[in-house]
Amino acid sequence: MKIAVDAMGGDFAPQNIVEGAFKAAKEHGVKVVLVGDEDQVSKELSKYPTSKLPIYIHHTSHVVAMHDSPSTVLRRMKESSVKVAIDLEKEGQVNGVVSAGNSGAAMALAMFIFKKLEGVDRPAIATIHPALKGHTVLVDSGGNVDCKPSHLVQFALMGDAYAKYILGEKEPRIGLLSNGEEEGKGNELTREVHEILSEMDINYIGYVEGRALNSGEVDVIVCDGFVGNVALKISEGLWETVHGILKWEAKDNLRAKVAYFFMRRAIRRLEKRFDYSEYGGAPLLGVNGDCVICHGASNAKAIMNAIVLAASLAKNKLNEHLIQELREKQDLLRLGQRSRNGFKKVGNSKQMNE
Repeated sequence: MKIAVDAMGGDFAPQNIVEGAFKAAKEHGVKVVLVGDEDQVSKELSKYPTSKLPIYIHHTSHVVAMHDSPSTVLRRMKESSVKVAIDLEKEGQVNGVVSAGNSGAAMALAMFIFKKLEGVDRPAIATIHPALKGHTVLVDSGGNVDCKPSHLVQFALMGDAYAKYILGEKEPRIGLLSNGEEEGKGNELTREVHEILSEMDINYIGYVEGRALNSGEVDVIVCDGFVGNVALKISEGLWETVHGILKWEAKDNLRAKVAYFFMRRAIRRLEKRFDYSEYGGAPLLGVNGDCVICHGASNAKAIMNAIVLAASLAKNKLNEHLIQELREKQDLLRLGQRSRNGFKKVGNSKQMNE
């Protein structure tokens, strides 16, 4: 596996990116192509013993800034580091792409260059969240703010395949995020999706509330990107708040200090579970390529794990499984004519257009 990494993308590029690439090559044996300014990347690489490691540099001088709009990047930045990295995969020179830069630009470029997979209307971002037992996948975590029922149904199928073939869940439990678990809850969008998913050949358990993101009662949670991104940001801030409160309480009195001291190992384990860097980045599901998008503030550990994830996506041929799952499940629904909202009632069942 050879992974192209946008060496200039992120709040701490190229330092953290290069260090993460070094760790991925050294600890996991992944071949890495660092795409960016050769002088800057070489300077950072010189800090590490890389002579026997499969790390390469592909020079490009342009960088996409965090404030650049996706449309501007598509029109004017043909030699930017993130675009060149995606081009390398499109040309078959690498097997995957990782970027911690402008996520909107990375998504737009991936969709424009890779194109969408057969059966996918809207690609989606899948993030992993720690739970009481294992973890939960959230789809979509911010790629699509306004969605039709057909989009959420596809998110469920893509999340199902991701949980099976990458995370090793034999029969993923899928829930639809709503404001309650009762049948009458939700809005027009969620009620429509709920009815369709209930008829599909997947392990759909129904509506779930926000607490299910960390409870472990489901393996995949489906929602539109607006709700998903809000949930993602809340989840990201959860451990910081809890950890901050624990430290503050420990300073307040002697008993709390003693308790904190004896619990420090458990707290470190908990911190590790909530540490976003343990999961690396989030795959963009539904494009005809393997693309992992990272947090802008990613540290070296996060970049390393993102590179490993990108290699895993390619090695396990996730996109082939996605196409097969979408085709099979949609055929079972006898997908046909599309109405204004993406579905048309036929007899006692729903139909969805491919």
